[in-house]
Amino acid sequence: MLKALPLLLVLAFTATCAHAEESLYERKGARKPTAAEQKLLGPQSGSRNYDARMIRAMQIARQRAHKKTTWHCWGYVKDALLAANVVSTRPTTAWAKQAGGELTKKYGFQKLATLDPMRAPVGAVVVYGGSDAGHVEIRTPSGFVSDFVSTRPYPRPVVGIYVKQS
Repeated sequence: MLKALPLLLVLAFTATCAHAEESLYERKGARKPTAAEQKLLGPQSGSRNYDARMIRAMQIARQRAHKKTTWHCWGYVKDALLAANVVSTRPTTAWAKQAGGELTKKYGFQKLATLDPMRAPVGAVVVYGGSDAGHVEIRTPSGFVSDFVSTRPYPRPVVGIYVKQS
């Protein structure tokens, strides 16, 4: 497995997107990353606060991501959200393109106004449509990750971009 880019990092800053402040999961538990974590998060990470569960999710993603797709993106994202305690139970929807509806109804996520994955705040869940199951991935500081890592958004129409409410 590839030692992948960070996953599910929720930042305590608003520079990435006007709605980034809304993506904070637990402000009281947010902290500066350690020196080792900063190497993974990038050079600007030292000035930002991260939710401890999001840092744990980053570690989980590093262990699980592959070089190429396994065609189980939604399963990988579900497992990462659950393992990092971002959600209390594993989401049950079958299709990736259904992820946004379930995340908003059951887990307190909010759909952002933008549909541009490159403008999504780090840690946002990006949901794509299509005639099949769709695709879902998490925005990272340098790209996207689900069951695999990519520097570019998935080439499908975006259904929505979702962030966890604090």
